[in-house]
Amino acid sequence: MTGLETTQTVPLTLDDDGSIRFTGSRVKLDSVVHEFQRGATAEQIQEDFPSLTLRQIYGALAYYLEHTSSVEKYLAAQSQDATETRREIESQQDLTDLRARLRKRRAQDER
Repeated sequence: MTGLETTQTVPLTLDDDGSIRFTGSRVKLDSVVHEFQRGATAEQIQEDFPSLTLRQIYGALAYYLEHTSSVEKYLAAQSQDATETRREIESQQDLTDLRARLRKRRAQDER
């Protein structure tokens, strides 16, 4: 009987910023999982992310299905971080000049 390898390597890497990306790629696990949750097949996902191989996509999907709870927690944390970052950026922007220009343009259009 031929010995088969029973361990599979997942094609994912944890970045310093805490995000999980496909090894050797800039594509995040989040993107692929969201597409899969919307009903996309691995082949359809590859069309959107041609830098990924089907093996990488299937490997990541198998990992997601095996560790759904952990991945969902990770996705929720990533979403929360993105929301906080967006709020911080928006709060630091001075929109006074932009608002003034918009009001001026609106007033000109109303004439």
